[in-house]
Amino acid sequence: MIFNHFFKTIPTIVDMDLPATTAHLKMAPLERLPILEVGFSNFKNARQAAVMMLFYPKDGITHLVLIQRNTYPGVHSSQIAFPGGKVETNDLNLQETALRETEEEIGISSSTIKVIKEFTSVYIPPSNFMVFPFLGVTSSELSFTLQEDEVAGIIEVPLTTLMDDTIVLTKKITTSYANLIDVPVFQFGEHAVWGATAMMLSELKEALKKIL
Repeated sequence: MIFNHFFKTIPTIVDMDLPATTAHLKMAPLERLPILEVGFSNFKNARQAAVMMLFYPKDGITHLVLIQRNTYPGVHSSQIAFPGGKVETNDLNLQETALRETEEEIGISSSTIKVIKEFTSVYIPPSNFMVFPFLGVTSSELSFTLQEDEVAGIIEVPLTTLMDDTIVLTKKITTSYANLIDVPVFQFGEHAVWGATAMMLSELKEALKKIL
């Protein structure tokens, strides 16, 4: 999609009722379903994090940025995610967390990002994090500077690819809690996106369908 059209259209999402759990269920591993049915309000002791779903122009075409995390001893090692991270004591609010972490991890100044809307939070059982996603947009062509101890690489996803239903597949994935289970994924080339990030992508995609 041409970025200029996207940039003019995306503010209409502000007043939209989000699909929330309905969209999350489409990409949730079966093991997550009981948690979705219980409701996130029951996880008051979860740690908090925030991520940025950032759209930007690349050669005039709308793209979304994802990151691949480095390999490390932890449940999210090497996974595909949105830029973001845990809340720090100096953060004024969750939006500031998402902006700060985006600048730290991929080098995009928070002053260039317009935050459009907060999306529905997702609970991640293995790490006990409640993650709050924010939709942001920048009109600038981006040059990424990676936080090398956190980020192994950048994945630039054209909006038309995200909206293509043929990239939604089921794959056998080994997770932190089970071996080779069937999991719904977004397949972006060689990269399979699953779990919490896929659930957030699903809500984003369903919301965009209504305005684009």
